[in-house]
Amino acid sequence: VQLQASGGGLVQPGGSLRLSCVLYGFTLDDYAIGWFRQAPGKEREWVLCISVDGSTYYGDSVKGRFTISRDNAQHTVHLQMASLKNEDTAVYYCTAERYIRYPQRCPRSYNYWGQGTLVTVSS
Repeated sequence: VQLQASGGGLVQPGGSLRLSCVLYGFTLDDYAIGWFRQAPGKEREWVLCISVDGSTYYGDSVKGRFTISRDNAQHTVHLQMASLKNEDTAVYYCTAERYIRYPQRCPRSYNYWGQGTLVTVSS
């Protein structure tokens, strides 16, 4: 079971970026997917998640700017980020947890983590 995140890079404030997370070795349909981030010198922060049935939940710091979506057929989850701010600079991690029992909810913890992709917002 592996998750591979990609799409990070350098972007100017106000810009957009799309991260992708590809899942290998298991059926995405049964899994809730979350994104976390960790900025330099700060604790890891939960960003958002998408449940098995596609319900989405967003942290206050990204609500209205970030969008998560899933493509089960392609085993991929996308994180569309817009109106980026300097404080969005962090390593972003995608995570997965089998949560078919609670299709409308996201778990508090995740067993599977990707390697992270760096997003730098700077002018």
